[in-house]
Amino acid sequence: MKLKNVLIVVDDIEKSKKYYHDLFGLDVVLDNDGNVILTEGLVLQDRTIWKSFLKSEIEGKNNASELYFEEADIEGFVERLERLYPETEYVNKLMEHSWGQKVMRFYDPDGNLIEVGTPM
Repeated sequence: MKLKNVLIVVDDIEKSKKYYHDLFGLDVVLDNDGNVILTEGLVLQDRTIWKSFLKSEIEGKNNASELYFEEADIEGFVERLERLYPETEYVNKLMEHSWGQKVMRFYDPDGNLIEVGTPM
């Protein structure tokens, strides 16, 4: 068995495609009317489609999972994030763990938790 994709729910597919391209360089592999597969296996799905599958309300910003990215030039990433998306809500701004890894956590525009860290 092989994990193929990770799906996150978003309110605005176009806004989310731009966000994940601007910050992480992810490109569209497949765009199928409310279901978008990006490079690296990230799938964006429109909230109304996801809600119709679940037949219940969607709980956003629940902190039960996160997307984790690694970036060697994390200071450059912080600069890009602050310039392009100054309204970003942070869990923690750039910090350094005792073992030397620099990390930051923040929410995407839909409340999905993201962590960016330097490679270990």
